[in-house]
Amino acid sequence: MALKTSTSLCYPLSRSWKLMFIQPVLNFLHRSVTGTEAVYGMDCLIQFEDFANINAFRLLSKYRNKYCTFNDDIQDEGTVVEEEAIPPKATEKAIRQVEKSYRDKGTAAVAVAGLLAALRITKSKMSNHTILFQGAGEVRATVAAMGIAELISMAMEKEGLGKEESLKKIWMVDSKGLIVKGRDNLTHEKVRFAHEHPPMRNLEDVVRDLKPTAIIGVAAVAGAFSERIIRDMASFNERPIIFALSNPTSKAECTAEQCYTFTEGRGIFASGSPFDAVTLPDGRTFYPGQGNNAYIFPGVGRGVTACAFRHITEDVFLTAAEVLADQVTDKDLAEGRLYPPLSSIREVSLKLAAKIMDYAYHHKMATLRPEPSDKEAHIRSICYSTDYDDFAIDSYQWPEDCIAVQSQCSDFML
Repeated sequence: MALKTSTSLCYPLSRSWKLMFIQPVLNFLHRSVTGTEAVYGMDCLIQFEDFANINAFRLLSKYRNKYCTFNDDIQDEGTVVEEEAIPPKATEKAIRQVEKSYRDKGTAAVAVAGLLAALRITKSKMSNHTILFQGAGEVRATVAAMGIAELISMAMEKEGLGKEESLKKIWMVDSKGLIVKGRDNLTHEKVRFAHEHPPMRNLEDVVRDLKPTAIIGVAAVAGAFSERIIRDMASFNERPIIFALSNPTSKAECTAEQCYTFTEGRGIFASGSPFDAVTLPDGRTFYPGQGNNAYIFPGVGRGVTACAFRHITEDVFLTAAEVLADQVTDKDLAEGRLYPPLSSIREVSLKLAAKIMDYAYHHKMATLRPEPSDKEAHIRSICYSTDYDDFAIDSYQWPEDCIAVQSQCSDFML
C-alpha cells in the first residue's frame, strides 16, 4: 500500500513496476475479503478506506453486489456497474471511464442533510429550489458535485417531482463555463445536467442570469464565490443558501465571515472546512456548520451491521441525510448551524442507526430475526460504552467469622 506514495512510482517508466506490485496486493485483498466472509459470515460489514481511486473503483465494482461493503470515499450513483465492466487488465484510461459512474455518497449525504436543514429556514421544499454547482470536472476534488446532485434529485423525486424535472432544477459549471446542451465534448454524466441555454463562461454572469436559490462549491477554487456573487444571491433571495464545501480552508469558495457579512446575516452557510464563529456589527453571532462525513458513516455502519443488511443501497444514504437533518434543533438553526454539534455525534449516530434499521425492515432488506421491537434500545445494547462508574479496582473484605476461623487455624498450626 505504501507504494502508492513512493516517488519512484510517479515516473512514466514505472508503470510495469506498478502493475507488478499492485496485482499481489489485489490478490491479498481478495483472499482477505473472501476469508472474512467465510469466518464471520455475510453479515460482516467490510469498509474500504483511503485506496487510490484507480483501485478503489475496481474493488467496489468487484465486491459491492457480493458482500456487505462500502467505500466511504466513493459510492456509485445508483447505476450498478458490474465487475465485468472493469476487466482485470484494464488500462487506467478504461478504468477512469467506469469511475465516472461512481460518486462520493459520504459528501453527498452530508451536503443534502445541510440542504434539508436549510429548508426549515426557508420554509420550502427541495423541489422549489434551483441549485447551481461550481465544480463538475473529472478530478476527484470536483466529482463530488455529481454525487450531491444525484442525491438532491432523489430527494426531489421523493417529494413527487419527476426525474427529468428534478434534473432541470440543477445546473453545473465546470472549468469551461456553464454546462449547456450542444457544448462539445460533454461526458455522459454532464449531458444529464446540460440544459437549453446560451453558453456562459463567467460564474458571476451565470449566477446573475440563472438566479439560483442555492450555490454549492466543490471545485476547490479559493474565492470562487466573489463578493459580487454573494451580494447578488442576497439580492434575489431572502435567505440565500451558500455552501462552500471545498477543503482545506485555503481552498474554500468563500469564508463564513464573507457570507454572513455580504448577505447581512441572511445567508444560510455550510462549509467543508471549519470556520470560527462570526459576529456581525449588529451584535448577532453565527456558528457556521461544517459538513463532515463523521456525521454519516458511524451511524450507517452500525445500522447496517445491527440488522444484518446484505447490500447497501443508495436510498440508505438519503435516509441518513434525512435523519441527520432531523437532529438539528431550532436553536441550532437560529445560531447558523445546519448540523448538530460534533459533541453530540454519538447520540446522532445512534438515532441514525436506528432509522437505518427501520428502513431495512420496512423494505425487507434486513436478515436479523426476530425484528427488535425497540430498535434504538437494540442499537444501544450492542454499542461499546467507555463510561465507568469507578476506575478503582473492586476490593472486598473477608467476612469477620471467616477471619476468626482463619486466625484459629493459624494458631493451631503454630
